[in-house]
Amino acid sequence: QVQLQESGPGLVKPSQTLSLSCTVSGVSITTSYYGWSWIRQPPGKGLEWMGVILFDGETYYSPSLKSRTSISRETSKNQFSLQLSSVTPEDTAVYYCARLNPSGRYEYDYWGQGTQVTVSS
Repeated sequence: QVQLQESGPGLVKPSQTLSLSCTVSGVSITTSYYGWSWIRQPPGKGLEWMGVILFDGETYYSPSLKSRTSISRETSKNQFSLQLSSVTPEDTAVYYCARLNPSGRYEYDYWGQGTQVTVSS
């Protein structure tokens, strides 16, 4: 059974860097051809795709967040991580990690439960 679990601080100060990790169980993050994404939902708004790290380590980012976003992985721990720099209160959101399954309908088929991150001084 595939499971994803986000972890990280729930409160970040403005101008600092937000760092979250997603621990995956039930499948290796290096298994072809899955992708591993970060997606967020600000209060009262829809889901926003932030970026993805593929099974081979290649990364892609949302153009609107690319300058501030980095996704990396630690294969020995079967984890992937998000760093978002220079945060502002507009980065307050529930942050989700999710698996992109490129077979069939090309969908996000497994999600973490989400973690609330608030940007405030």
